[in-house]
Amino acid sequence: MPKIVILTGAGISAESGLGTFRDKDGLWAEHRIEDVATPEGFARNPQLVVDFYNARRAQAADASPNAAHVALARLEAAMPDNVLVVTQNVDNLHEKAGATNVLHMHGALDSALCAACDHRWTAPLAMAAGDLCPACDGPTARPDIVWFGEIPYYMEEIEMRLNEADIFAAIGTSGNVYPAAGFVQAAAAYGAMTVELNLEPSLVVSQFDETHFGPASQTVPKWVEGLLNV
Repeated sequence: MPKIVILTGAGISAESGLGTFRDKDGLWAEHRIEDVATPEGFARNPQLVVDFYNARRAQAADASPNAAHVALARLEAAMPDNVLVVTQNVDNLHEKAGATNVLHMHGALDSALCAACDHRWTAPLAMAAGDLCPACDGPTARPDIVWFGEIPYYMEEIEMRLNEADIFAAIGTSGNVYPAAGFVQAAAAYGAMTVELNLEPSLVVSQFDETHFGPASQTVPKWVEGLLNV
């Protein structure tokens, strides 16, 4: 049974109504990335940042997984312990679909983080600037999101799993954001077969052995079906 590492990006959640920061409308279009997705932006105006993520959290809470999320959860269920989803997304649509082996390398909307003691807890639907940490009682709560300029979570574990992978697939990713954009090169160096499933070619498409283009809700279930019927 092959060991499979799957990287998912904003493209897999787009069909569930969650926009990306490259969309021309939606939440991201109303703000500069520097203002709402950097530590410096949070330091300048914490309430603006908290309000932005409150809106994203509410949007994600109302969203439902699509056929691509469901297909990946089905793949995991069919291959216990052999499928890992590494997601750049901060929504919980993989979990809503039934996946359990998911690493959120860029954090999660439903989690809060203490900037002082690193304690984590379930975020309320609406956070406020200056919320108290339940562990140290400091007014230092922030969204548990990896902002630009910060180090993604789980990098050591991801590197280990890429090393062991027989198949690496990237779904709905642009190839713009590192270190995730470099995962295909790392997996290939370790001997994995690499697959891109995307609405359109990513910036690193030439590094993949196999490509499938189209909406994730169509390409991903078909790809999973092929794996399960081998």
